[in-house]
Amino acid sequence: MTKKWAVLILVLLIPFAAGGLLGYTFGHSGGPVRAEQTIPSDGLPYEDAMQVSYQAGQRDSVTQTVAVSRQNAITRSVALASPAVVGINVLELRKYREWSPWGDDPLFRQFFGDRVYTQPVRGLGSGFIISPDGYIVTNDHVAGNAKDVTVTMTNGEKYDAKVVGTDQITDICLLKIDAKNLPYIRLGNSDDVIIGEWVIAMGNPFGLFEVNDKPTVTVGVVSATNMRMNDRDGRVYRGMIQTDAAINSGNSGGPLMNSIGEVIGINTAIFTPNEGNIGIGFAIPISRVRSIVAQLKRSGKIERELWTGLEIQPVDRRIARYFGMSRVEGVIVSDIKRGSSAEKSGLKLGDIILQANGEKVDDEATLIGIVEDAKPGSTVRLSIFREKKTIDVPLKLEGRGQ
Repeated sequence: MTKKWAVLILVLLIPFAAGGLLGYTFGHSGGPVRAEQTIPSDGLPYEDAMQVSYQAGQRDSVTQTVAVSRQNAITRSVALASPAVVGINVLELRKYREWSPWGDDPLFRQFFGDRVYTQPVRGLGSGFIISPDGYIVTNDHVAGNAKDVTVTMTNGEKYDAKVVGTDQITDICLLKIDAKNLPYIRLGNSDDVIIGEWVIAMGNPFGLFEVNDKPTVTVGVVSATNMRMNDRDGRVYRGMIQTDAAINSGNSGGPLMNSIGEVIGINTAIFTPNEGNIGIGFAIPISRVRSIVAQLKRSGKIERELWTGLEIQPVDRRIARYFGMSRVEGVIVSDIKRGSSAEKSGLKLGDIILQANGEKVDDEATLIGIVEDAKPGSTVRLSIFREKKTIDVPLKLEGRGQ
């Protein structure tokens, strides 16, 4: 054997000799491990077993990371607010007039009597607790005319509620239950709502709360702000928040929240051709709700005995052309009562009101709604088109006796 081959054989045999003499190798912990212990019970070689263990650790770490990442602003807001959302069941006595071939003819009623009967009607909706002593906000169309109101909590407890006060015009109702230390939702600021920000609608659609003792949750974004809806049953809907969060029958009165768990509106109405959600829902802004609730809590009603002394009518093409307007907009002052606040403010016949408190005025209902939302003694800022110029006129509101 040549010297070259002898050296090669010696080099190959040295590791085996060393392992046999020492009988130890080093594991990942840095401590000595017996060579025979490097074969685990599953029969895998040590290196493969460690690779499996490493991969399992990776999976556990990923699972924990995913679980943590699933907790976000939405889930935290829901967890925070959910205990303060309630289901509302009402019993309302409604009056119905029997059908008559003479319709609503007063002469027929004079001779044959007013055939009116009362029928109990059950309804449901949503609400949310705003203070630990049991004040609850909902819609007037949910509980405003109710004879009996039952509130269901997320823990299954039920309370009889009384109507503290209700306001048909703004569609806001304040309830009270006899309880203490209740969970409640913080009221946010609807004046700084951002179009496109995440919002959460919670409530009792189709009475599902009654079965599950917990509100349902839908998520969407703010689609628009300062939206105007058609007036219904004497209710004036102005400055509404529009959202594509799913709102269905029974959601009325529930909270619309931002991503930090603050209420920014009361879910009130949907636009739909088929009585179902199509992604166009509306909420009363909470900034309006604050002032209404404060008055209802204080006196049980909203004082609206205001008198402007104004008579107005919409501007049409003929009127706009006559006054030299570039487009059809606003309402025109057609009469002013003597001694009224309108006369005192300096308004004149033929003035065209374009805006009130910065809100566009296109019909009588808009101006009436703005005035009726105000308080006696407050001032409505009017933007007036007069003699082909736009001027500002402050209109101070007075009670009818003033």
